Amino acid sequence: MSSFLSMNAQEIAGSPEYIKALTAQWKGERFPDGRPKVSDDLLERLKHVTIEECWAELMKLGYQNQYEGDWMLLNDDPSAVTTGRAVTAQFMPLRPDLEDAIIEQGKKEGRMWQQKRTVSWVINSLVKGDVYVADTYNKEFLGTAIGSNLGNGVYNATGNGMITYGHIRDIERLRKIEGFNVWCKGYDPSYMRQTILTNYNVPIRIGKATVIPGDVVLAKPGAVLFIPAHLVEQIVLTSEFTKLTDEFGEAMIKEGRYTAGQIDSVWSDEMNKAFVSWVRNYPGKLPMSEKQLEACLKERNF
Repeated sequence: MSSFLSMNAQEIAGSPEYIKALTAQWKGERFPDGRPKVSDDLLERLKHVTIEECWAELMKLGYQNQYEGDWMLLNDDPSAVTTGRAVTAQFMPLRPDLEDAIIEQGKKEGRMWQQKRTVSWVINSLVKGDVYVADTYNKEFLGTAIGSNLGNGVYNATGNGMITYGHIRDIERLRKIEGFNVWCKGYDPSYMRQTILTNYNVPIRIGKATVIPGDVVLAKPGAVLFIPAHLVEQIVLTSEFTKLTDEFGEAMIKEGRYTAGQIDSVWSDEMNKAFVSWVRNYPGKLPMSEKQLEACLKERNF
């Protein structure tokens, strides 16, 4: 038991100091557990960013291991989208001596441990806007991450869905939770009895992706991206600004002012000035603030 406890800093959950060290590039507000608190406004705006736009920016910035595909959705809605702040959980195949050590540590931390139901420990830590992200290593029989009771617990705590690299059960009841969705690898009617929670709010692997607590989740049908918290604003603004340039181009082509070939090429000084004039007199509500727009225009170097 001492070996297990020393390796995990004598805590089941990653400590605030540990999470702050993992996410040192984040300079904003944090939760008490140390996770970056990306704003609700950015999470809402992120819903309108395509997977391709987000992935392209991540790749450009050197983050090539943030995507996992091939998901089954609890509710197969082609317009499904979830964004939120990741709470990570690591599960492993059951081993009696390891389970005993985890239970003993849980007792010291005042966690519920009756019947060795460690799976609920993560759910008890969730808050609004979180996304529960669990690595159950794609185990099917006796390894399902949630059923109807835990699913209700997740949704009541977060108002969000769940990502699990594994299987779920009770899908008929889970589908009755209005607004709840799960990205998973499949369904199995058995319950979790040969899998155990080892840690949460620590780095985990979800398929091909590395996930750190506080990463922002962008989940759409068939695709999930895990975005480092310090890059979310940049990705959202880049996408929003690109959409403005696309809208400008479409308007200019319809007006006959510029050809499609001109819009799809390097813009001339005249076109750049026309865009600046157009965006400063934008007829609708800009997705970003005036300050953010000015920064985007400056970075584009018109």
